Amino acid sequence: MTTEKEYTQGNLSELSSLPVGRLLWQYSLPAVIGMLVMSLYNVVDRIFIGQGVGPDAITGLTLTFPVMNITAALGVLIGAGASARISILLGAKDLRGAHLVLGNALSLLLLIMATYLPLFAIFLDDILTAFGADNESLPYAYCYMIWVLPGIALTNITFTFNNLMRASGYPRKAMITMIIGAVLNVALDPLFIFTFDMGIKGAAIATDISMLVSSVFVMSHFFDRRSNVRFRRGIYRLRAHVIGKMLYIGAAPSLVNAASCAINVIINISLARYGGNLAIAAAGIFTTYTSLICMTIVGICQGMQPIVGYNFGAGNYHRLRKAFWLTTLVASILTAAGAAGGMLVAEKIARAFTTDSHLIEVTASALPLAMLVFLPVGFQIVSTNFFMAIGSAGKSIFLSLIRQVIFLIPLLLVLPLSLGLKGIWLSFPASDLLATLVTACMILTQLRKYRN
Repeated sequence: MTTEKEYTQGNLSELSSLPVGRLLWQYSLPAVIGMLVMSLYNVVDRIFIGQGVGPDAITGLTLTFPVMNITAALGVLIGAGASARISILLGAKDLRGAHLVLGNALSLLLLIMATYLPLFAIFLDDILTAFGADNESLPYAYCYMIWVLPGIALTNITFTFNNLMRASGYPRKAMITMIIGAVLNVALDPLFIFTFDMGIKGAAIATDISMLVSSVFVMSHFFDRRSNVRFRRGIYRLRAHVIGKMLYIGAAPSLVNAASCAINVIINISLARYGGNLAIAAAGIFTTYTSLICMTIVGICQGMQPIVGYNFGAGNYHRLRKAFWLTTLVASILTAAGAAGGMLVAEKIARAFTTDSHLIEVTASALPLAMLVFLPVGFQIVSTNFFMAIGSAGKSIFLSLIRQVIFLIPLLLVLPLSLGLKGIWLSFPASDLLATLVTACMILTQLRKYRN
């Protein structure tokens, strides 16, 4: 009979033996594909809504970003922290500890969802108004959010346990989880929006159905006795030491999402003041475009995380340094290509989301300004995830905050006073430049410790 130890040694021992480049490709490719197809949820919704409903609907959808970021922050708080802890524990050969993280992650996630879903449903109208919705955009924002709330809960389940699936040695299966839901969403969106003539509500329902299928698939994995880490008796009672370490690491990416909520509110209010609803819609297109690039990099970082975490737990520091630099190289190539696209073909990017000539014009002028210093963003993302993977949550949190809070918020408040709408767009590259300088100092200091 195969023991639990033999289960974990099977497909995890490669993390300390195979060449780092091969491992990064093996773990990152499924994660990248999964993240890209997952991004189709948002991208496809916005394209179909923009083409089939109109600019006001895109504005309404953009105004839901802060709410989505809040819920994503809660899910990431658990998922990212739990996956990092599982990688470290498996590297240290602590299978019992990995199982406890899995069970506590499930219990805590269900508890959090049971708290925030009713609150959002009750106060949704007031929340959206506070986030910048007006009489034209509020009906669209409210309709989408009230119907997509069940899908948000299912998204948290899918994302959280998809990360745990990858961290416990199943990168390809984690990719399949994402592909199933995204492909289904692409198929259902036009059916509900156009064929059933349900508009923005149809997009929300399509997302709900897609995420239901994905969540069932990913959860079934952890009931399989052949899985390295699986559900079993005695792991669900919340334990302070397990939750504390999990949340400590997960706090960094969670704060990024929470900060994105605050940033989106400030941006929406500022854009409404200096550019109106068209400027808010343009920001939605800018966010969608850059998120595709950033999500690809996050996927690569998800592939890096089990490599770095496992080898950190095993004391193989030369391998985690190599994994960091390889990941940084690939991420920088992607951000360079993304910046070039935003500057050279901004109008074509805008036309993919809308047929409105005024919105196309506003977006085409905004993208080149906002992406002036987009190149080093990949380096920032990789550095933040590297600190999270080795359990240095404090540094990861700090790097998460400097770009989106410490630098960006003051710039958003100050630059528009003298530059108007242009000042809002220029706040992004100014923040990226300052954050890159701080990130470089911190990560180089950290990596020097592992040279020997």
